[in-house]
Formats: sequence, C-alpha cells, structure tokens
Amino acid sequence: MGLSIGIVGLPNVGKSSTFNALTKAQNAQSANYPFCTIEPNRAIVNVPDKRLSELARIVNPERILHSVVEFVDIAGLVKGASKGEGLGNQFLANIKECDAILHIVRCFEDSNITHVEGRIDPISDIEIIELELLLADIQTLNKRIEKLQRQAKTDKSAKETLECAFVLLQHLENSNPIRTFKDKDNEVFVTLDKELRFLSNKEVIYGANVNEESVGFPNEYFKKVQDYAQANDSEVIMLCAKLEEEMVGMDDVERKEFLESLGCEESGLEQIIRTGFAKLGLINYFTAGVKEVRSWTIHKGDSAPVAAGVIHKDFEKGFIRAETISYEDFIKYGGETKAKEAGAVRIEGKDYIVQDGDVMHFRFNV
Repeated sequence: MGLSIGIVGLPNVGKSSTFNALTKAQNAQSANYPFCTIEPNRAIVNVPDKRLSELARIVNPERILHSVVEFVDIAGLVKGASKGEGLGNQFLANIKECDAILHIVRCFEDSNITHVEGRIDPISDIEIIELELLLADIQTLNKRIEKLQRQAKTDKSAKETLECAFVLLQHLENSNPIRTFKDKDNEVFVTLDKELRFLSNKEVIYGANVNEESVGFPNEYFKKVQDYAQANDSEVIMLCAKLEEEMVGMDDVERKEFLESLGCEESGLEQIIRTGFAKLGLINYFTAGVKEVRSWTIHKGDSAPVAAGVIHKDFEKGFIRAETISYEDFIKYGGETKAKEAGAVRIEGKDYIVQDGDVMHFRFNV
C-alpha cells in the first residue's frame, strides 16, 4: 500500500518547483508560463522515518526499505477547467487517481513571475481551484443520475442509489464539497464514492509557498491561508519551494544545519508526508531481519492478518499468528533475542490490531 498525493494549484504558484524539491529529482520542468507541465510527472519517494535507521543499527541488514509515497505533479488548473479550459478535463482525471491533494498556494510577491490572474490573492486562488473540483463532481454526478433514472424503473437498489445521488447533488449545488457531507458512512454513499471518486471528497493539504524572508516568520498571505484551512478542517504547511530545491544536493548533516538556521525541524517533504499519513489514517509497522529492515504502510485499525496481506496475500489467507515487539521494546532490549529473554515478544492472533511501530514476524500456512 502506498500513498498517492496529487500536487495541484493555479499555474506559476510553484507546483513543479515543489515537486522537484519533494522528490529530490530535477525532472519536473519549471518555466514562467502557464501549462509548462502538460503530462503529469510522477515520482516515488521514500517516507522519512528515523526509526528504520535505529532498527538497522541493531540488526545490521543487507538493505533498508522505506514505505513510499507517489507524488503526482498535475498541470495548473484555471477557471473553466471543469469545462475543459486549459486542458482541464485531462488534469481533473489525474486527480481522481490520487488519495489526497496537496494544494500549492502562492503566498509571495515577485514581479518577475507572472500570476495567471494578474494579482496575489491566495484565498481567491484556492476558491478557483475548489470551485472547479466541485463543478467537476456535479458533472460526474449528473451523468450518473441520468443512468440511475433509467435503471430505477426496474431496479430497487438503483432507486435507493438515485435518492442518495439527489441529496448529494443538492449538497454540491449549495457550494459544499463532498468531504463535508454528513452521511458519509451510509453504505450507498460509500459505494457511489468508490465508483465516481469524487474530487471534492479528497483530503486537502494546503502548501503555502512563501519567499525566503517569510520562512519562520508568517506573512499576511500565509496567515490568510492558515485561517481558511482552519475554518475548513484542513491542514496548511508553510514551505519555500526555492529553499527546498536548494536542499536537494545537501547531505544529511548539511541539511539538518540548514533547517536549523531557518528555525525549522522538518523539511516540507517530511511535513507533507506526516500530515498526509495522519489525514488518511495511515501508520507503519516494520519487519526486521538480516536480509532487510523494512517499513510497511497500513490503515490505522487494521488487524494482523490484513497487515500481513500487505506483504503477500498468502500471508493473510494462511495467517496463524504474529510474533510482535513494540518498536520501543526492540530498541530498549537491543533486538529480538534479548526482547524474547525479557518477555517483550507477544504472540498475537487474528483479532490483534496492529500498532504504529510494531516489529512483526508472521507465521502462516497455505
């Protein structure tokens, strides 16, 4: 299981620069004109997790494998994207494939970088993008309603789905995103959302792209985005795409010193991934052996068999038990052997809910 984050925003707000910085690869073209990015750039990046290096220090494995996140740099949206403006339909379709949205918002002034709307107004920028996502959902839902109306004449379940669709449509037409819909636990809604992949139901993280002078010292643009995010139950991360790019070639020591000089503990990458995991309810557990120390991503609340299935479906089908050590105990006792001697290794069955940081070894039979 991997996390996929789509990077969206108006043209020339710093999406491609952010993509370059986040992926540590200068493979997203940056230029001072709209639609510089046409095909979505994709990159798989490691999830930063200091616990892996601590486990490896004890186990001394042949390799270390991180969990991964896919970043998708989606071309700049403009007004009318839901109607195809600026190749909008293609870009909106790319967003459907992502688990979450990183909405880059321009929070700096620079006369050398053209703004597609001719002014710096982060809240207006946000509203343009979110309106296009909402209008796209209305179009998608209307198409499904037309089909459901035909099916409902002979299909009782289609009639029930149609009723839910009409309620959703009214919600959208009142300028409300799907993620604020009150009845999201309804089985009919869950099925409908799974089929249509509503854009406005995705978790949003706002990336406030500030200039170098504003890092650590929130400017008025950032404060506006912060207030907006708080009012909409979302998260905002301050980042400076230019500085993040400068960190690409630094080693760990240089990077740490650079962040400290800015008064920051984490890079934009670390903040975005951590926030994305929290928003989507994701956690990591570990396997640790001489061949490899590895991190695996699951949903918070997953049982041991489900977690085993992330490694291989046969592990889930033939699950017998899970030998489990908490990360803290693994480090405290210096590995599996001493943890066993201290009675810190637990034998967990099918009902066990895996905890973040568990070090696990699965027993199965197929």
